[in-house]
Amino acid sequence: MSVLVETSLGDITIDLRVDEAPKCCENFLKLCKIKYYNFSPVHNVQPNFSFQTGDPIGPGSKDSDGGRSIWGELNPAQTAKKAFQPEFQPKLKHEVMGTVSMATAPAPDDPDQRYAGSQFIITLGPKVDFLDGKAAIFGNVVEGFDTLEKINAAYIDDTGRPLKDIRILHTVVLDDPYEDPEGLVEPPESPIPSAAQLATVRVAHDEVLVEENDPEALERVRREREARAQALTLEMVGDLPFAEVAPPENVLFVCKLNPVTQDEDLELIFSRFGKILSCEIIKDKRTGDSLQYAFIEYSDQKECEAAYLKMDGVLIDDHRIHVDFSQSVSKIADDWRDVTNKKRRSRGGFGGIDNLEKKKQYRGDSGFNRVSDSVVNNLIIDRGNSPSENRAPSRPALSSSHGNATGRGRPEPRRDEARRRERIDTYHDDRFKRVRSRSPRRDRRDREPDGSYKPRRDRSRDRYHDDRSRQDRSRDRNRRDDRRRRD
Repeated sequence: MSVLVETSLGDITIDLRVDEAPKCCENFLKLCKIKYYNFSPVHNVQPNFSFQTGDPIGPGSKDSDGGRSIWGELNPAQTAKKAFQPEFQPKLKHEVMGTVSMATAPAPDDPDQRYAGSQFIITLGPKVDFLDGKAAIFGNVVEGFDTLEKINAAYIDDTGRPLKDIRILHTVVLDDPYEDPEGLVEPPESPIPSAAQLATVRVAHDEVLVEENDPEALERVRREREARAQALTLEMVGDLPFAEVAPPENVLFVCKLNPVTQDEDLELIFSRFGKILSCEIIKDKRTGDSLQYAFIEYSDQKECEAAYLKMDGVLIDDHRIHVDFSQSVSKIADDWRDVTNKKRRSRGGFGGIDNLEKKKQYRGDSGFNRVSDSVVNNLIIDRGNSPSENRAPSRPALSSSHGNATGRGRPEPRRDEARRRERIDTYHDDRFKRVRSRSPRRDRRDREPDGSYKPRRDRSRDRYHDDRSRQDRSRDRNRRDDRRRRD
């Protein structure tokens, strides 16, 4: 006894266990025969577990009654026949993928008694023992496992409902051993979906989702996603104070400078356009040489625009400079020049800029504590209890010509120097030298009656290895050998 269930993702053939669950099989066969399941949605998918269907409208609709058994469908006035008591066979388990069982619910007056209607469950993985005793097994899938894989891989929302509808399109009874109950009429053709069923359509199963084919739009979306991902990465490593930060509009970027140009000279030239808050030529941290670009911050945005329009391409110290609006936000971060940042923060606003809104995506409101220039250290800073506990010890500052604070011309010893010395002394302590054990027998032999030890016997080399006596013995042996030869 088998039933072919045609779904929007493929066909499923179910072989029924008529001997173990006759009432469940009869209910399922007759519902399939009157096309009760046509256009029923798969309303719940639990990946690698199971999916549930059998409600013609879907439990999420206000018009749904949860589904009826074949006897309740044929006699709508008799509410007692809406559900029936299914068979539970202890030997039948949800052990294999494709086990088909009726969804049940406990009776209000007796929790140990369970009732079923029209909804059924098909497992999407092996050993789903959670359903044992809760769902009444009545069949197994024998064909259409590829369809089960497609349902298992469907995109679902938080409630388990597929984002694109999965529907039962048609049911065909291949073999029916039961007599039709009174009042059952098989429809000549598959009925069309009702208005209540069409109202539950989210994305139709036959709807083709066409992606945006405009190359410019696709490129714009790709760049936006890439920019968001890069901004979040820079926030994580500390190069951005927060991912949604935008460069200040009152800061100019000046490049192609002459290496001999100084901060004071550049500030004097650009100050004719307005009040300058800071003018910094970026220099190499190690050598102090100019990197030939600078940031100039004005107090007013209009003054910044005027300087941009007038100074781009102007000769300064025989170099034709290039001026543009700054695209850098490094001046806002705390790892720039401390003196300038303190002045900027005193003016109010985040980083001294009023029109910036602090919105962190990675670290929240706790802020960023920079440990070192290593990206790895910045990523693992939050592994401890607090960022302050993970702060790496800073290196001692060296004087240019007079050595360091110790006055010996070399860096201060490391903080763990005392611990290292203590460890070395412990390893070379005489207490940890190997001591030969004394056997109990020797201990009793060498002890005096009063408990003291006897003096050790002389075991010198001369007593047992006298070289002179050895030579005499060798000489005597040679003499005996010569005497024997003469005889």
